[in-house]
Amino acid sequence: MYRPVLLVIAHGSRDPRHAATVRALVRRVRSLRPGLRVEVGFLDFDAPSVPAVLERLAAEGVRDVVALPLLLTRAFHAKADIPAVLREAPAALRIRRAPVLGPSPLLLHALEQRLYEAGLDPADRSSTGVVLASAGSSDPEAIAVIAEIAREWRLTGWCAVRPAFASASLPRTEDAVRALRAVPGVRQVAVAPYVLAPGFLPDRIARGAAGADVLADVLGPAPAAPRAMRSGRKPGART
Repeated sequence: MYRPVLLVIAHGSRDPRHAATVRALVRRVRSLRPGLRVEVGFLDFDAPSVPAVLERLAAEGVRDVVALPLLLTRAFHAKADIPAVLREAPAALRIRRAPVLGPSPLLLHALEQRLYEAGLDPADRSSTGVVLASAGSSDPEAIAVIAEIAREWRLTGWCAVRPAFASASLPRTEDAVRALRAVPGVRQVAVAPYVLAPGFLPDRIARGAAGADVLADVLGPAPAAPRAMRSGRKPGART
């Protein structure tokens, strides 16, 4: 049966670690879905650009594309930037947009995996306060999603979970770390970056985590992250 091409759309960054991590994620998805053609395009800074990939696919005779935003929340890039660039796609392409990756139980599993890799003992969950540190957004919907993820994650056995943001919103990571120190029952504080790839804002999160006991790595190609891409919910309307 004919399958559409999966186009992973990443934001892009001046930091070369970002594109390298995105490409590692895409390689993992290809390994999980060997019968699926997976391409990647960037909105800014990195190549190939999304328009360049779409033009190439159309020239090759591809007709159906599923566009998957490599984003953890539905904020400005998902609501404005990606729809705008897809509207300019060649007319021969039929494009459906998949939802953003988060929230997802698979991503929570990936966050925990990164914390344990950083040295946190799973037996210490009930005495650990966790900072869920995201890049941040001026979009109220995205901020509310991060707060809800923190509330739900707390119910899985952590002593406390607090959201934090590297930009646009408050509190900052360092403020959330200090607040958790004052929570009864918290014996150690861990910071879990809710970001996919390294870059300027993840580096700011890391600096803000200087007072924490444990700092996890970005999600990157942690096994559960590409599974979240692979198992993404059904695409929405055609573009």
